[in-house]
Amino acid sequence: MIKKCLFPVAGYGTRFLPATKAMPKEILPVLDKPLVQYGVEEAVEAGLTDIGFVTGRGKRAIEDHFDVSYELEHQIEGTGKEKMLEGIRRLINQCTFSYTRQINMRGLGDAILTGRTIIGDEPFGVVLADDLCFGDSEGVLAQMVRLYRQFRCSIVAIQEVPHANVSSYGIVEGEAISDRLVRVTNMVEKPKPEDAPSNLAIIGRYILTPDIFSIIESTPPGKNGEVQITDALLRQAQDGCVIAYRFRGRRFDCGNVDGYVEATNYCYENIYRKRSC
Repeated sequence: MIKKCLFPVAGYGTRFLPATKAMPKEILPVLDKPLVQYGVEEAVEAGLTDIGFVTGRGKRAIEDHFDVSYELEHQIEGTGKEKMLEGIRRLINQCTFSYTRQINMRGLGDAILTGRTIIGDEPFGVVLADDLCFGDSEGVLAQMVRLYRQFRCSIVAIQEVPHANVSSYGIVEGEAISDRLVRVTNMVEKPKPEDAPSNLAIIGRYILTPDIFSIIESTPPGKNGEVQITDALLRQAQDGCVIAYRFRGRRFDCGNVDGYVEATNYCYENIYRKRSC
């Protein structure tokens, strides 16, 4: 059973300045709910209720969001507005929340390694909150947990992207197991389009086995001088097995303004309006 999910949330969110000067990008709302709450809800749907955050300076708003606000709740008690807190109250009751701090921003691999004290020696999920995902019939992480039960190895979510955009992603290539599954043989972090082995891009959903921590420890800095989880996963694939999964659903890159607006429009049309009817 996988019970733990790690959220690396220490980044500065510079693409959303000046909004992120005083608030974490993970708290940016898509309609009436912050990005990070969507991610936690997806983890809970998959059965991952031990939630760990790798935070940094200026991220206290995330801790406050997943906590009781006694003054606010007292003010709206007995009013129609109380119903608006039902979703976050349910998460607070269902989950345990743990926090550790990444002192220096040295890449996603280093952020995941920082979470080792929270995860321990067991498999775990990783969610990058600025990748907002909606599964077709079940969440992306739930789909990946089912696959883990079958393969018992690290799994990364992938999607095809235009070749012109591959330099923004970790790119995989490998041997097809089925229409949606690839056994990874190569991974490259943010390659130039002419050097990319494919257009299969890793998005912000992972299931990782605990041996990844020792691999990260011995992984030297790579692209941009950062410790890349892609480099560690490549070593894991070479020594054992890593599966890439073409998930069923939609993904929005809310790490940039275009994707954020697209996600907001999608949620308004497909969630908010239906909920209001």
